[in-house]
Amino acid sequence: MIRFSNVSKHYPPNTCALEHVNLHIKPGEFVSIVGQSGSGKTTLAKLLFAEERATKGKIVVGDWDISSIHTSDIPVLRRQIGIVFQDFKLLSRKTVFENVSFALEVAGEERKRIRDIVPQVLKIVGLSDKHHRYPRQLSGGEQQRVSIARALVHRPKILVADEPTGNLDTIHAHEIIQLLKKINEYGTTVVLVTHDRDIVNALKKRVVTIADGRIVSDIERGKYLIS
Repeated sequence: MIRFSNVSKHYPPNTCALEHVNLHIKPGEFVSIVGQSGSGKTTLAKLLFAEERATKGKIVVGDWDISSIHTSDIPVLRRQIGIVFQDFKLLSRKTVFENVSFALEVAGEERKRIRDIVPQVLKIVGLSDKHHRYPRQLSGGEQQRVSIARALVHRPKILVADEPTGNLDTIHAHEIIQLLKKINEYGTTVVLVTHDRDIVNALKKRVVTIADGRIVSDIERGKYLIS
């Protein structure tokens, strides 16, 4: 599903974000990418959905060679990779339904299909009764659920969640992680980028630890080992 082969990412003049990274994530896995601030974990995520390009090495996602992907193909790629961010990135003047449907509208989906899909994903994230509300009328956890719903509208094979609980309290953070586990149980590969020790330890899933741009640990049913 995902393979990084000897991948490095350098920024001028002399910053090394990632160095000689080799990583294989199988279809249907739930993998936590952990590390301290500046370790390179977010850079790895950005390479995965082609927001950044690798300086060296090869990245393959499904049938896509991300290393040489054409700019015009990136929107198509991102319909196969759902992306969830820490800051939600919702449109404040659109309702929950409109925020989710917007992702389909920009992809040129027909209105009938949009009317079918949006209620389905809102049900998955537990927001069927909030479809008419605006982001300001929702809690932080609910806003993140909208973000996840938006990421699911194209039925992606992979969901990348970059610090999805960073702006949430403990209760809402737990709810979001349970939702990600539920999505994973449907067969979606989940890549969770996080610095939250408690969440990682509670998951008891595969943990890949990055330090100084290198993978220093990769453990099945692992724990957060960074001190």
